Amino acid sequence: MSAAAAEDLPVAAASSADGSYITSATRIDDRQLKLEIYSAAMDRTIPVQVMTPADGSVSRPVLYLLNGAGGGEDSASWQSQTDSVQFFQDKNAFVVTPQEGKWSYYTDWIADDPVLGRNKWQTFIGEELPPLIDAQFDTNGVQSIAALSMSGTSVLNLAIAYPGQYRGVAAYSGCAQTSDPLSQQFVKLVVETYGGGNVENMWGPLDGPVWRENDPILHAEQLRGTEIYMSTGTGLPGIPHDTPLNPRFAEGKARLFPDQLIVGGGIEAVVNFCTSNMAKELYRLGIPAQVDFRPVGTHSWGYWQDDLHASWPMLARSMGI
Repeated sequence: MSAAAAEDLPVAAASSADGSYITSATRIDDRQLKLEIYSAAMDRTIPVQVMTPADGSVSRPVLYLLNGAGGGEDSASWQSQTDSVQFFQDKNAFVVTPQEGKWSYYTDWIADDPVLGRNKWQTFIGEELPPLIDAQFDTNGVQSIAALSMSGTSVLNLAIAYPGQYRGVAAYSGCAQTSDPLSQQFVKLVVETYGGGNVENMWGPLDGPVWRENDPILHAEQLRGTEIYMSTGTGLPGIPHDTPLNPRFAEGKARLFPDQLIVGGGIEAVVNFCTSNMAKELYRLGIPAQVDFRPVGTHSWGYWQDDLHASWPMLARSMGI
């Protein structure tokens, strides 16, 4: 990919139904742009990174690719931790990634949080963002969505909340249930222990209805007709990602011990439990899904890069490319 000087670009004179709009567009290089988008629901501007298709001679579909718990606000992003930019060099889809939303579960919180602020991410991603992307770029109205970890839960809920909006959904190491006691503790770990927020500002009391409303396994029927990919490891270390052979450790992008082996191993064991339950529910409902149960694997980027590659045939098929 050849470099290009930073350049301000014209923005579409369009707004979403609630008044959200693009405030600026800046070229990063010949294939990547950064948009600043005012979200009316959150009353603030959100940075969004966009990669354009390899061949822009005809209208192309959109893949929404969400970051994990850090929302892309830290070093744990698709761009910094994986080969995603190189991977999409020959792909004919727009790839759209919001670069905020840490610890939010990319959901609509019922109350503002003193630490994490106002979060209306389901509205932003599901309603505000798509018409603005479609107005700014030559899209064909077809879209799919993929994500990892925290947002692996989010993309399932987005596909459930907006039936038929996403042709395909891919969840890499996402916990596909939220309202049982074990998975609620997992959510609290992300929102409260790591993020410093309060889950009651997100979905109310633990025994309340909003948790059940946002539990993918309870609403799996709404995924019928959507192509589905889910993946999980077991928490056991694997080769090469959980060994010193992984270049991320030498590059300072991750720590093998205790972060990846102990913390990442424990998190992935919970994810395996959630994913297994979701797979069983989809099977019971007769809804097809591609589920990759790896015999090893921690909660870490090497596996998610592999998942992006492995799920691409499904995602490409779902978008008609």
